[in-house]
Amino acid sequence: MGVLDTVRSLPCSGGWNRLLTAMNPAHAQETRPGTTPPHAPEKGRAARLLGDFHITGLFWYRFHRWAVASLPEWALAPLIAVFTTFFFLTILKIRRAIASNLVPVLGPARWLKRQRRIFRTMHAFAWCLTERYERLVTLRPFEVEVEAMEHWNAIAQTGRGFVMVTAHLGLYEVGSMLASVRAARHVHLVREPEVDPRAQAFIKQCVASVQGTHYTMHFQNGDPLQGVALAEALARGEIVAIQADRPRSGGRTVDATLFGRPFPLPAGPAALARTAGVPMLPVFALRVGRRRVRVVFRAPFEVPRTVHRSADLAAAMHHVAGEIEAGIRRAPHQWFVFRELWPGA
Repeated sequence: MGVLDTVRSLPCSGGWNRLLTAMNPAHAQETRPGTTPPHAPEKGRAARLLGDFHITGLFWYRFHRWAVASLPEWALAPLIAVFTTFFFLTILKIRRAIASNLVPVLGPARWLKRQRRIFRTMHAFAWCLTERYERLVTLRPFEVEVEAMEHWNAIAQTGRGFVMVTAHLGLYEVGSMLASVRAARHVHLVREPEVDPRAQAFIKQCVASVQGTHYTMHFQNGDPLQGVALAEALARGEIVAIQADRPRSGGRTVDATLFGRPFPLPAGPAALARTAGVPMLPVFALRVGRRRVRVVFRAPFEVPRTVHRSADLAAAMHHVAGEIEAGIRRAPHQWFVFRELWPGA
């Protein structure tokens, strides 16, 4: 009996129902309030006043893409310096969040050192976002270095599907694209929804022009059948890449820790791998220079399959939390979380 047969044979009240509930809270029996992504930047009066010109608004997505596609390459560095300085001086809540979130990673710091940390993180984010658009709308070459390729080979050469888990760290989409380009494996990238639905549609349009036949991007949308489709893709030997560090609004979570502090993680990635009977492979893509990326593979692991499902998912996501923490320690200023994770800590 193949993996697909095994998955399909699960009773509706068992494996599939639990997978759908974990992957898509709309399928859950209980109603959970809240629609704002838990880790999205806070939106207040400024967002209402500025509209599309707010930091999360559509204008900045379109402007960034236009600048990368239209301006000469030499103009990007000074433009990034100007806009990094502008946002550093104006988006105070995000500044506060960056400084607060880096304390458990880098330790406490005096005021001036905190400002340096904030600016460096914003500058890194601006370059990562710029190079993301460069990959989408230009033919400029990228240099990709691979670390610990043996972990990829150990799992990819079996022909099985697997779940690649990553975090909002560096150029996080590159790890998933590498598999589709170099190994000709079909990859399904699952992203959290954007704060602005029109910005989400814009990103989808940009990626659609380059995704090709081996790469498909999905936004989590609450559709109960999305988890089913992804599990069936895994059963066909395809790859599902998921950002595993941000729970979806109202979604099932696992209580984990990051840098010794509570950090709920989504149960969905582990639930998907467990239901489909496939391993998980942590991967991080760190920016190490101008259009230079180091893709770091970590050791693959299997999700336990005992009678204690909740404990199995918790064990898997605790392992993922440890890998995310190790990745962040390598490049703390490429950890892009712009809401305070531990307010008042």
